[in-house]
Amino acid sequence: MARDYTGKCLDFRKNCGLSIVLILMMTGGAAGQHVKVEAEVESYPGQIIKLRCQFTDSEGIRLTQVSWIWEPKEEGQRENIAVFHPTFGESYPDSAMKGRVSFIHGSLENPSIQITDVRMTDEGKYICEYATYPSGNEQGTTTLVMLAMPKNSVSPVTVTEGTSPVVVARCESADGRPEAEITWETEVNGQATATSVEGAENTMTVVSEYRLVPTAEDDGKAITCLVSHRTQGESQRLPMKLSIEYLPKVRIEGYDMDWYMGRTNVVLTCVATGNPEPTNITWRAVPGPMPDTVLVRENRMTVLKVDEAVNTTFVCEAQNRLGAGMDQVGPVITERPKVDPAIGTIIGVVIGVLLLLVIIGVAIFMIRKWQRDAENGDGPPKYKPPPPMKAEGSTEMLNKSQDPLTETRPHGPMYYEATGEPATDLDANDEENGYTVGAPSGWDDSAQGVDVDTESEALPPYSDTPDHEASRDMAQDPGALSPSARGFVSPAMYV
Repeated sequence: MARDYTGKCLDFRKNCGLSIVLILMMTGGAAGQHVKVEAEVESYPGQIIKLRCQFTDSEGIRLTQVSWIWEPKEEGQRENIAVFHPTFGESYPDSAMKGRVSFIHGSLENPSIQITDVRMTDEGKYICEYATYPSGNEQGTTTLVMLAMPKNSVSPVTVTEGTSPVVVARCESADGRPEAEITWETEVNGQATATSVEGAENTMTVVSEYRLVPTAEDDGKAITCLVSHRTQGESQRLPMKLSIEYLPKVRIEGYDMDWYMGRTNVVLTCVATGNPEPTNITWRAVPGPMPDTVLVRENRMTVLKVDEAVNTTFVCEAQNRLGAGMDQVGPVITERPKVDPAIGTIIGVVIGVLLLLVIIGVAIFMIRKWQRDAENGDGPPKYKPPPPMKAEGSTEMLNKSQDPLTETRPHGPMYYEATGEPATDLDANDEENGYTVGAPSGWDDSAQGVDVDTESEALPPYSDTPDHEASRDMAQDPGALSPSARGFVSPAMYV
């Protein structure tokens, strides 16, 4: 079929090259599948390893011979280490593995081998190659990976505070196979560099160094080296602390700026830090000697009584191997004590809290009072008040006098409905216009023969007098009203 396809390819020269490449790839892949081997084998030095090889699906193929070929991992020449022939048997040519390699089964179908006392230098590729007819040589490759567990360590590098980057920590993974990977975990700002060196028996040693600009603030800070290797289930953590030497740093504590005359037992403390740790701490007064009222014990200075003699400058000095550091304080002596700012703050806080409590109490009192008023019915009315009360005026009385069918209403106050047309208060209009009740309204009552009662006209229309009570009784009888009481309202007309 390949011949036919090639003939067709001659007709289509544009696709010929690609087609031939595909045919070769498919043929080679199919042939390579006959030799079955393991892709990779791991081992430690001194162990015994087995390299398996088997020829599968040998129908129609004649197996002639099988050979094992070793290709070192490092650049080097291939070597035949074992050969098997069905007629001539086993053969082990001269190689670095002679005497340690042998066939397990001794057959062409399963020519697996084993290597004893494996060494680190045995690492590389092992090729199982068959000589066959008619397909030619076919092979499979197994990679041997030699493992060696490294020895990991970490150590700080003692340096002096400076301005240039230097190595402050070193981590090493020695004699491992394959090469280890080293990383760092720390809060300090620096950089890491790593180098690899070949060790004994084909092992590798990796060294990583951490560099930074050393400062006193970084002294004692944590840094961790993490080593990752194929032989370890997880990364190994190696913690340590940085060691940076620096001059003593000194500060005086205890001065509260309230040294007044007569104050007793005032204590100043000299706090000194450094690497190496300061070993010598001294106090002195500048200028002049230390006052008699001052007692010094190690890093503490006690003023037994404040007076004019302590109106000086006190100096504390600490020393280590690198040199000395110092701090000083010059107290100000006053006649009277000052109010401690902290006490003033506390008083302000207390006053603020009390004021807040008072506001909360007043609010609670007002809320409870409102609730009690609501329960007792005090406060704004919960119902709609009645309309304004008005006694019967002259207008209603006149209307009643003209309506004989209107039923008699009981005495007392009368109410106007909220709905409906409001009535005109004639009396009010008369009063606003300067007229009195019962006064002539433009009609000549005397000409009609009506007598005018001047006394009744002089009374207020709603005054509670006997005459008013009489007028109320007369309202029940329209005929009893005088012409003056009727005003200008004409008699009712009935239709």
